[in-house]
Amino acid sequence: MKKILITSLLLISSTATFAKDVTLTLEVPSMDCATCPITVKKALERVEGVMEVDVTFENKLAVVKFDDEVTSPDVLTKATENAGFPSRVKS
Repeated sequence: MKKILITSLLLISSTATFAKDVTLTLEVPSMDCATCPITVKKALERVEGVMEVDVTFENKLAVVKFDDEVTSPDVLTKATENAGFPSRVKS
């Protein structure tokens, strides 16, 4: 019984280590008013796998922390585009 429990715990913990949290910065040049970041933030927060979003109007950037096993940069840029704010990954 102990062997089964230990094996189960090892399997559970090993599958959790495959997922990787990634932080990505998106340039959102079309934000032109102080309320635009609210729309961008809400659009990104609706994407499954997104954990944190910080959007700043002054530098027109969105910093997104997400699980790369669940979503991708393409999905994130599509979300902002669908909200009316095209974005691109900052290099």
